[in-house]
Amino acid sequence: MTELEKKIKAKIPGEDTGIEVRHSLCAICSPGIHCGVDCYVKDGKIIRVEGTPDHPLNRGKLCTKGSSLRNYVYREDRIKTPLKRVGERGEGKFEPITWDEAYQIIAENLNKVKEQYSAHAVAFFSGYCKWYRPILHRFAHVFGSVNFGTDDSTCFASMYIADKVTAGTGGGPDMGHANTFLGWNYEGYYSNHLSVAGVQKLKERGGKVIIIDIRDTPATKNLADIFLKINPGTDGALALGMAKLIIDNGWADMDYVEKYTYGFEQYRELVQQYPLDKVAEITGLNPDDIYEATKLYATNGPACTNFSASALVHHINGFNSHRAILCLTALTGNFDREGGNVPNPPSYIHKRAGFRSREEEFRSNRYPGGQRRIGAERFPLWEAQNDEFQAMDLLRQIEEQKPYPVKAVVGLGMNAKMFPETDKLLAAMTKNLDFFVNIDLFMTMTCKYADIVLPACSSVERGELKAYEGGYLAFTKPVIEPLYESKSDVDILCELARVMDLDDDLLKQGYEASADWMIDGCGLTVAELKKTGQPMKVPTAKWPAKPGKLLENGFKTPSGKFEFYSNAIAAIDPKFGLDPLPSYRDPLADQNDPETREKYPFYLCTGARLPHAIHSRVHDTPWLRSIRPNPTVEVHTADAARLGLQNGDKVALSSPYGEIRMLVKITGKAKEGVLMTLHGYTEANVNELIGRNHLDPYSGFPGFKGMRCNIRKVQED
Repeated sequence: MTELEKKIKAKIPGEDTGIEVRHSLCAICSPGIHCGVDCYVKDGKIIRVEGTPDHPLNRGKLCTKGSSLRNYVYREDRIKTPLKRVGERGEGKFEPITWDEAYQIIAENLNKVKEQYSAHAVAFFSGYCKWYRPILHRFAHVFGSVNFGTDDSTCFASMYIADKVTAGTGGGPDMGHANTFLGWNYEGYYSNHLSVAGVQKLKERGGKVIIIDIRDTPATKNLADIFLKINPGTDGALALGMAKLIIDNGWADMDYVEKYTYGFEQYRELVQQYPLDKVAEITGLNPDDIYEATKLYATNGPACTNFSASALVHHINGFNSHRAILCLTALTGNFDREGGNVPNPPSYIHKRAGFRSREEEFRSNRYPGGQRRIGAERFPLWEAQNDEFQAMDLLRQIEEQKPYPVKAVVGLGMNAKMFPETDKLLAAMTKNLDFFVNIDLFMTMTCKYADIVLPACSSVERGELKAYEGGYLAFTKPVIEPLYESKSDVDILCELARVMDLDDDLLKQGYEASADWMIDGCGLTVAELKKTGQPMKVPTAKWPAKPGKLLENGFKTPSGKFEFYSNAIAAIDPKFGLDPLPSYRDPLADQNDPETREKYPFYLCTGARLPHAIHSRVHDTPWLRSIRPNPTVEVHTADAARLGLQNGDKVALSSPYGEIRMLVKITGKAKEGVLMTLHGYTEANVNELIGRNHLDPYSGFPGFKGMRCNIRKVQED
């Protein structure tokens, strides 16, 4: 009896069950958290999903989203066949067509736009998910367009660029050797349950935990020795105030500062503007708590810091807030040091795995040039530091057609709800685009505006190259055949490349040939990985990353050092007003006129995480939707009492940009005056309340987590 048969017999007693256990991954969450899953398959259908016990990432554990994978895959709104629009854009009226017909229509329309305007008039955009992005990126460039963009325009990339212009790279927390963990915006139970064990082990060996967040969470309750419940969007001021305390009290590692950093004198002058009483007033924190947290972080080293890829940078001051926190790691000598934050470059699609791939060369060595990307003239730092267009300028360019027209969009999982003032983007696409194609699993709101809709398959219906921490690579096998007429995103792109006869042999050969090219030299091939479908150790991987390489060889910055004063930012034209120092500004700086403050007295924070939800991906998955079936807004108990609100009351949330309806959930977890709500609901799209120009000038990121608003009770419809 094989091990697989023993497993089935142990878990499902009885003989001749006809059930097989097949391995795959859950791709509902971000690319860093793709957990291994065991799918129980009978008669070609998944009947049960569990975590893979020996998977190097999740070791058998699954969150609520992963546990609902079967429910997710078999949703009734799966797109079953290629579709052609027969009604008006947005009506959702389509007729089925064949794949050959769909490819021909797409090829003709893209080439038509290319001939009439230019290849750059076609924007290629990736939403969910990220696994196919190297293929789409290369496809865009081979087609001749510089305009490849992704939802990283609102997620991850701001942090990445801030790391790059400050230290040349980011650094992950070395939890295993730290004495103190500074969990800035840390809520592992909701957004990364696999990280909690590391924090627990640190505490078990006597380590200390500081958590900074805007609300009470399981992490603040279960893990924090010190909890700083900060006013939303004021993190940068706190970091600068902590730096002043560290310098003034002699807690800085001045040997490290003198040897390895650049711009300290200018930085010291900046932080002197943030004395303790001023910082306490801005942040809403007790001065004694700020002092004690700072002292613990600076003197109980080594200390490592958690950085959030989205929560912090979703303010119009978020880019510099991240830089200000990052600077604390260098000020205390904790960057590129054991027990601090250790640089470890990504191996493949943002994932650190200890080996080098040729992903960057694959996606960028066919860059056509000849034009600047969308957003380049508005966000020059983004353009200088990232190889994607800034999608938050897409609406403006489609409307104005300047500096050149955008007439077609090729979307893979494009979600218009991620854009501020969503309705205006859809209206502009309806009016000004000649052609729009979107590829997705489900008939989303965005798909209803497309001319052609193509059905993608899920992670359990395809093979996918995936890197994991610990020095692992995997190439999964399909657990079931693609449902209906759906296809893998990469197969769609490679087949379209053949139909269009694009000048690229790798794309025409297909995904596996492209993947082999990208991982060439690592010691494994796709064929070897496919034999098991499980993660395999990469022979050339070096894991864990050893600290000290940057201290020894120099940082990848213009000065060769960690830069408190960023030379890369200083090189940007001064007319853009970008400060090379991590200065602070009010998160509502563009809404502080007396009239707006009076009309919209509340602070709206969108995107609060729940363990069963991520963006709009799962709101229509029945099991998960049943946990919180209605869009809700969390209202502080004192605000609710003052306004006469009860749990379940229907309210209107309004901002200078729009209004939506939600139900009230009364809570004491957030601060008084702060309204917190989830994003992603079609019937209550919170991004209609966020201004299209409410953007961070450094990164272009929207201020999703900081907008003035008001709330009022309304009658039931």
